[in-house]
Amino acid sequence: MPSALSALSAYRRIFAEAPGSLAFSAAGFIARMPMSMMGIGMVTMLSSLRGDYALGGAVSATIALAAALLGPQVARLVDRYGQSKIALRATGVTVIAMGALLLCAAFGAPDWTLFVCAAVVGCMPAMGSLVRARWANLYQGSPLLHTAYSFESVVDEIVFIVGPILAVGLSTSWFPEAGPLSALVLLALGTLMFCAQDRTEPPVHPHAHATAGSSALRTRGLLVLVLTFVGVGAVFGSVEVVTVAFADHLHHKALSSVVLAIYALGSCVAGIVFGALRLKGPLSRRFLVGIVTLGVSMLPLLFVKNLVALAVALFVAGLSISPTMVTTMALVERIVPTAKLTEGMTWTTTGLAVGVAFGSSAAGWTVDAAGASSGYWVTVAAAGLSVATAFLGSRRLRSAPEQREGARVESNDPAEPVEQLGR
Repeated sequence: MPSALSALSAYRRIFAEAPGSLAFSAAGFIARMPMSMMGIGMVTMLSSLRGDYALGGAVSATIALAAALLGPQVARLVDRYGQSKIALRATGVTVIAMGALLLCAAFGAPDWTLFVCAAVVGCMPAMGSLVRARWANLYQGSPLLHTAYSFESVVDEIVFIVGPILAVGLSTSWFPEAGPLSALVLLALGTLMFCAQDRTEPPVHPHAHATAGSSALRTRGLLVLVLTFVGVGAVFGSVEVVTVAFADHLHHKALSSVVLAIYALGSCVAGIVFGALRLKGPLSRRFLVGIVTLGVSMLPLLFVKNLVALAVALFVAGLSISPTMVTTMALVERIVPTAKLTEGMTWTTTGLAVGVAFGSSAAGWTVDAAGASSGYWVTVAAAGLSVATAFLGSRRLRSAPEQREGARVESNDPAEPVEQLGR
């Protein structure tokens, strides 16, 4: 196991050797806050305003599903025309749509208006993919890319620790719309700051898109990752909705954000350790182990009876998340052509978004129909789906060709030095 000093040194290097990286990573952190705030913010807001968990889950699912449909198209434009040009425009549309949604909720507009606005909100750029694309441009073929991806996974978990607490806290202690409204402000501010860091923006590839216009989804092995992540996303979406309802059932609704933060803390701790490790063996095998571990770790949720037990179970379950996410992004970086990297990463998060949409919606209906604790059966079923998909697609992943220039085919270890060409 790495010492604390060696882990700290590894993370310090990724910033020291790439001027400007700290600025774009910090801006990306702010711009990613809404991804942890909008879902739980919608559930909290609409359950408070209209007393309907199913409506909150369905609106949240609509945003996630719209992001799944629109996100890869936005990412494809990013690869072709540049991050700043496309991200600013997509964020502007999102800000307008989210503002309209909040007004409709506040003034009691019909339910269908919420879904129309939510569908447009889904065009927000996948900021996590944009940040990772910058790291890939800086450290392609270097062992530091593994550490950079691990750092961003930790940042994601910090987002999921802070975001739900902020969203639920504002919506329950101030006014119901306060959580989603704060997410909207952070999205606008973070995107503006991120796009201002043009020195580290990856180059565009208009010629590559003109001559090979097929989607990155046709890359061998990528569809397996996307479909597996549908199940993983359903786990995330259902855990979020059911945990809020479970805490509400115990008359401690405001504590749901704390319990979800503990869930994210488990992933954060695992991510910090994982980033400092130097692992051997194929990425495809690591991916399969991570998915299986994630699936098994969800089983204890079926037996929890109080918030303390739930927090412990979710912390343990969270330990498998960051390592699995880091391994998945490393696989995408290896198998998807450079000219389509942002799109490839966004397809993976699209799988998550589709899963979140189905998971949160199914969990909302299950909670309303059978009670709060019954909702965790949705989580376990989703975990089983992801494990089955990973097993069925494991051969395709193992045989996926590497697309990185200079990548050594005989090793899938991102921690080993890889000679780079053309840089």
